[in-house]
Amino acid sequence: MSVVTRFAPSPTGYLHIGGARTALFNWLFAKKMGGTFLLRIEDTDRARSTPEAIEAILDGLNWLDLRHDGEIVYQSTRAPRHREAAGSMIERGTAFRCYMTTEEADAARAQSHAEGRAIRSPYRDGKGPPAPDAPFVVRLKAPDDGDVLNADLIQGDVRIKAADIDDLVLLRADGNPTYMLSVVVDDHDMGVTHVIRGDDHLTNAARQIPIFQAMGWTPPLFAHVPLIHGEDGKKLSKRHGAQAVHEWRDMGYLPEAMNAYLMRLGWSPGHDEILTKEEAFPQFEIGQIGKAPSRLDFKKLDSVNAHFLALADDERLVRLLSEHLQSRDGAALSDDAQAALARAIPVLKKRAKNIPDLANQAQFVLAKRPLALDDAAKSLMKDDFKQRLGRLRAKLAAEPAWEHAALASALKAFATDEGVGLGQIGPGLRAALTGGTPAPDLGQALELLGRDEALARIADQT
Repeated sequence: MSVVTRFAPSPTGYLHIGGARTALFNWLFAKKMGGTFLLRIEDTDRARSTPEAIEAILDGLNWLDLRHDGEIVYQSTRAPRHREAAGSMIERGTAFRCYMTTEEADAARAQSHAEGRAIRSPYRDGKGPPAPDAPFVVRLKAPDDGDVLNADLIQGDVRIKAADIDDLVLLRADGNPTYMLSVVVDDHDMGVTHVIRGDDHLTNAARQIPIFQAMGWTPPLFAHVPLIHGEDGKKLSKRHGAQAVHEWRDMGYLPEAMNAYLMRLGWSPGHDEILTKEEAFPQFEIGQIGKAPSRLDFKKLDSVNAHFLALADDERLVRLLSEHLQSRDGAALSDDAQAALARAIPVLKKRAKNIPDLANQAQFVLAKRPLALDDAAKSLMKDDFKQRLGRLRAKLAAEPAWEHAALASALKAFATDEGVGLGQIGPGLRAALTGGTPAPDLGQALELLGRDEALARIADQT
C-alpha cells in the first residue's frame, strides 16, 4: 500500500504548536514509508479563513521546513463535489432528506439525549415531505446494529455502538456540506491512507467511519495523538504563554530545534539522542507514540535549542542576531558591528540557549566606548587597582600574539609578577572590558575585542 498522509488545519490566524507537531508526525511517517504528505486547508468557515490566517499556517510550516507534496487543497473549493457525494448516498439509500424543522430537530435532540440514545429522524425510512417545497437537510442513515470499530494505531481498538451514532447532518438546508461530510470526501478523493491527528478528534472517527462505509469506501487507518499539555499538566491555554509557532520563532528558537523537541513530545525511539527530522524519520514508528498527554518542558527546549545553536552556521547566526538586534533596538547594525559579531559568534554560540540570550552574550562586543559601568563594575575601580590596570595594559600591549591562549598565559604571568592571585585581577579587568555585561573567559574576551579596542577600554579606566 502506498502511504498517503495529510495535514488539514483550519485557519485560526496562527499555527498552534500542537498542529505543528501533528504536521511533523505526518511528515515523518510519510517519509519513513516512502509515501506522500499532503496539505489541505479546511477553510469552509469563510469568516475565519482570511488570507492572513491561511498565510500564517503556510508561514509556520515553511519555517519548520515541513514541505508538502503536490498542490494545496482548499476545502472551500470542493463543495460541489461534497454535494455530489451526498446525492450518491441518497441514491444508495445510506442518506436521506430530512424535513424536520429547526424546532422539531431541537425537540428530537433533547428527547434522544434524555433517553440516552442517538438521534433518529422520522424521515430515515422514506417518509415523504410535509409539503412539496418543504426545506430539508440531508442526513446520514446511521447504522443501528453492531459496533463502529476504529482500530486506532495509537489508542488501540476503540468501539462505539452503532446505535449511539446520530443520523448526522451531511448537507445543511442551504446546501452547504458539513465538516463531517467534507472531511470524508476529501480524504477519499485525495487517496489518504492514514489520518494522524490530535485525539480531540477521536470521537469524530466513529462518526466518519460510517460515512466512508455509506459510500462503499474503505476508511483510512486512524492514529490519534494525545494533546500537548502545559508544565502544570493542564491543557494548553494562554496562561501557559506562547502557543503559536511564530511566537517561538520570535523568542529566538531555531526551527530544527523546535522539530527535534516537538517530535519527542509523545514519541520515544528508545534513546535520548537529539535528532533532526531527517535523522528521525528512518526511526519513526507510530506505535512508539504514547497514549498519555505530553508536557511542555521549557528547560528541555532550551537545552535542545542550545544544542542546535552550537551546531548552526555562523553566517546564519550573524543574520538572525542582526535581525533580532534591529527589531529590538530599531536600528540596523553598522558594518563594523557586523564584523565584530562574525568574529564573536563561533565562541559565543556555544554559550547561548536562544537568539536573545546570544544577543546578551554579544553585548560586550558591540558596546561603544567609553563603557557605562554598572554599579558592581564601578565598585572594583579603586585607585590602587587602576594603577595595577595601567601596568597590565602595558604588559598586554607588548604581547606579540593577540590570541586567547597566549593572552590567558600573559594574565597569569602578570598576576605572578604582582604577587597576587588571578582572582584579584580578573574581575576588575572584566569590568573594564565589558562594563559588567556577560562575556566568555578573559583570554577569549580580549581576543574577540581585538588588540586596539581592548587596550583602549582598559585605558579608559586608568
